[in-house]
Amino acid sequence: MGRIKVMHLAQCAGGVDCYLRMLFANMNSERYANVLICSYDYERKDYDSLADKFIQIEMCNSLSLRKDILAIGRVRKIIKKIKPDIIYCHSSKAGGIGRLANIGTGIPMVYNPHGWAFCISGSKAKSLIYLWIERMLSLLTTKIITISNYEKLIAVEKHIAKAEKIKTIFNGIDMTAVERQIVDSNVSRARLGIPDDACLIGMAGRISKQKAPDIFVKMARKVIERIPNAWFMIVGDGEERSGIERLIIDSGLSNRFIITGWVDNPLSYVNMFDIAVLLSRWEGFGLVLAEYMKLGKPIVATEIDAIPDLITDHENGLLVSVDNYEQSADAVLEIYENEGLKNEMIRKGKMRADALFDIKRTAMEHERLFEKLLIGGVKCKDYILMPLSPAFDREWRAVA
Repeated sequence: MGRIKVMHLAQCAGGVDCYLRMLFANMNSERYANVLICSYDYERKDYDSLADKFIQIEMCNSLSLRKDILAIGRVRKIIKKIKPDIIYCHSSKAGGIGRLANIGTGIPMVYNPHGWAFCISGSKAKSLIYLWIERMLSLLTTKIITISNYEKLIAVEKHIAKAEKIKTIFNGIDMTAVERQIVDSNVSRARLGIPDDACLIGMAGRISKQKAPDIFVKMARKVIERIPNAWFMIVGDGEERSGIERLIIDSGLSNRFIITGWVDNPLSYVNMFDIAVLLSRWEGFGLVLAEYMKLGKPIVATEIDAIPDLITDHENGLLVSVDNYEQSADAVLEIYENEGLKNEMIRKGKMRADALFDIKRTAMEHERLFEKLLIGGVKCKDYILMPLSPAFDREWRAVA
């Protein structure tokens, strides 16, 4: 009796790369063999101890008929050689290549968009093209995994697939890794020149249009009028950094604002925050919110896309409108002035992070789904498919 062989296909790195590494590390290696077919954006060394097989092929991010056809042909050859039990495609480009390459094989096809491409801010024509591609490729898909309830709702509303074809499995974070990362003696307020009694308000994320760093700076300008000891921090970097730095100078905040750039230990900086903020204009999931919760930070976030799946207003955070820096400043002030509300949000945030956003749960729900696909008659070999514990089964049904 062999292990269940899952062939993962991924083109874009970044968040998908982190997702795969955490998923592989937490799946049952005695029952599952994970094979990764990926672009050259990935690093082999990152998967030496995680993937049973690591194969890189040429896959481009943009639409290219010639390169995409070549990639489809290469993936089809690999499928025939490896003979996986399940194929799992991550994000739109890999989803297109993998599903076309799998035509006629009879192998169950699982697809996770990791945020629908047609929802990302851009031209209406491009969004419409992506939408129709997703509708057509859905016909070649056994099961779609969405990372939020919002993403599932959009898929049903846009007629990509019926609800029963879609399974929501929330993203997760490695709880032990979070705890390990914050133990860093080189990161402290003293080293950064931040007073001990300062109220540090921060955001972690790419300095890009999506994450609205401009609104964060405008919010900071309003906050400092009412919280004189406020300091501000952006943990990250990105293509809009120079413009944001000019805005900080023009706002008279240079002596109260720190941009760390890319760092290897971002959560060590986040752990210093008194209030954590995420003001995204669109958001496929917002995994940093789960990290904020785990670290016990009161949260201000925009009420957009998948964020309400993580944050319930006035329970484990405060929700504000997109691009509304005045409302965001008011929310920060409410947390600053209301100690009881702040402590209750922190308590409930930690509970929610542990209950719903642990990568171990994400991995177990994947295993459960894979086994249901195989047992359900799509394809089943001579595996002993052991049931999960009754306790987990009850929890899984409660959030399914």
